[in-house]
Amino acid sequence: MIWPGMGDPYKRKKTLRFLLITAIIGISVAAASTFAQQALNMDNPLKVCINDRDTPYKIKATLELIVDNQKADIPANIGIGDGGCHRSLYTLTDDGTIYAEWEEEYPFEIGHFLWVWDFPLRDMDQSKSTMYVNGKESEHFINHPLQDGYHYKAVFISKAYDESKDTDFLPPGN
Repeated sequence: MIWPGMGDPYKRKKTLRFLLITAIIGISVAAASTFAQQALNMDNPLKVCINDRDTPYKIKATLELIVDNQKADIPANIGIGDGGCHRSLYTLTDDGTIYAEWEEEYPFEIGHFLWVWDFPLRDMDQSKSTMYVNGKESEHFINHPLQDGYHYKAVFISKAYDESKDTDFLPPGN
């Protein structure tokens, strides 16, 4: 089969030249975009490692997580990568204590921690989920500022959760 533009040697040369120029432009734009994003994110506390930085601004808070009416564990070493990258939001133990550090005061939010953790927020029904801060319901939900010494309780209901099993009188299925 002869591809369009490849039959005539003159057209073939023009087509291949056009494809080569298009590929060079595409690769150049992708490389420039990557370098620009890296340059802009060098001082973004949510994306950089803090291993070699002086971080005098420190926050310590606790998070309790309830998913589908069951207490969920918050694992240790969230934000501490295998390659030794220590992020600005992290946990050291599995007791729900969250640490945040940065070079200057930064408006960390509880949602930033969930993002660093890769918590499956898209699988949750946000209209039925709530966030409590020091025992009071927050109107900001996951956008509530992370503050030193505060206790956060996140109650999430997943989209796949069957609420009818909470109200029927059948024995629990094992």
